[in-house]
Amino acid sequence: MRARAPAVRGQRGIALVEVLVAAVLLAIGVLGALGLQARSQGALADAGMRAEAVVAANKLLGIMALDQANLAAYEIAAGGAPGERLAPWYNETRSRAHIPGAQVTVAVAPDAAAGRTEVSVTISWTRKSGMAANSHTVSAWLAPST
Repeated sequence: MRARAPAVRGQRGIALVEVLVAAVLLAIGVLGALGLQARSQGALADAGMRAEAVVAANKLLGIMALDQANLAAYEIAAGGAPGERLAPWYNETRSRAHIPGAQVTVAVAPDAAAGRTEVSVTISWTRKSGMAANSHTVSAWLAPST
């Protein structure tokens, strides 16, 4: 029979400590992954709103290009009420399906010397209350067709 080596008292339970350290490290890694996932969801939502803003602004520019005789009627200051020509687009853009609560600014600047008009459409929104507002501006030159 072999003689059993005496167990070293200082090493009892070391495997349990290693398991606890590994569990803590795993928990930190999982929490980090969850935080990264939450941030990516927020960035995806912001990108979706920005894409909606681009589509809405381009739609308005298309409407304005077809109604160049009345470009001034589409102008709206920040927080202003839309005119009769702008109201349908404005209400559609601010609807729940597009950009809820969007703030819209449309600036129209005629350039008589060049025979064209610069139009800037700015759409601002807040994805969550308490967060900073995002905005997107689309500018274009509209000229009468020849």
